[in-house]
Amino acid sequence: MDFQPTQDQRDLRAGVRDLLAGRYDREALRASVDGAAATGRSVDRALWRELGEAGFFALRLPEDEGGVGLGLPEAVLVFEEAGRALLPGPLVATHLAAGLVAGAAEGEAVVTAFDLEGPLVTHLGEADAVLGADGEPVEVYAGEPVRSADPLTPLARVSVPARPVAAGRYRDEGALLTAALQLGSALRTVELAVSYAKDREQFGQPIGAFQAVKHLCAQMLVRAEVARTAVYAAAVTADPAEVAGAKLLADEAAVRNARDCLQVHGGMGFTWEADVHLHLKRAWVRAEQWRTAAQAEEALAAELLAGAE
Repeated sequence: MDFQPTQDQRDLRAGVRDLLAGRYDREALRASVDGAAATGRSVDRALWRELGEAGFFALRLPEDEGGVGLGLPEAVLVFEEAGRALLPGPLVATHLAAGLVAGAAEGEAVVTAFDLEGPLVTHLGEADAVLGADGEPVEVYAGEPVRSADPLTPLARVSVPARPVAAGRYRDEGALLTAALQLGSALRTVELAVSYAKDREQFGQPIGAFQAVKHLCAQMLVRAEVARTAVYAAAVTADPAEVAGAKLLADEAAVRNARDCLQVHGGMGFTWEADVHLHLKRAWVRAEQWRTAAQAEEALAAELLAGAE
């Protein structure tokens, strides 16, 4: 079984990276943070429609239904790039809603989901539809804003009762695509740490020459590559246990890499001007979406027990 991307898949990833570099660079990211602080909203509707036109949301929708007709491996590569750019918004839910909610595939609708435990919903104030635990649209009548760790992921507590976490393909696909977002962030923080270690000098030489910094960057790379292997493999097999393992490893890579990147940056990493804290805050939120670490561990343990019987 070959887990290496084909040339077409690499071209797809490069195209998405170019699109996001042109439309959502660092200046746009910072503008989003400022805008969210003022309005409580972080989705750029014009960019959302551009993503729809590029096939981001309809990527796995069959061609006879107006989609691109690709599969999970291609979706994982696309979401990896979105995670790398810290693109905000309920990307996973809108992607899963293609063909189910009018306008989702084209980027005309923003769709969020009950992807957190309990009655919390992300991006409720800017969503046109909400998916329930079973993947079907549900009505939500009101929401009370809740402080979020990530300035670009607004949270609301809704008035509908908490729903049980649904298992199955819908939840697995949401977890895998979220793992791909985490993977992109983990890889990006490796780049940020290495770049800073090369440029920042102390005692007359780049800090990257010091053994402690080398070790931090090496550990970051190992975490990201292990997570990449797991995410790519799960995209090919779609095995629930492998999806659980991929989410577990990608969450760890995103959170720990952001922390280590912050440490490489030293005092600069703690300032608002650095982007490191945005990766860490987004990673914290994503780690609670679709499948938490505890849920992934339970799924893996159940699979191991079933195999031992």
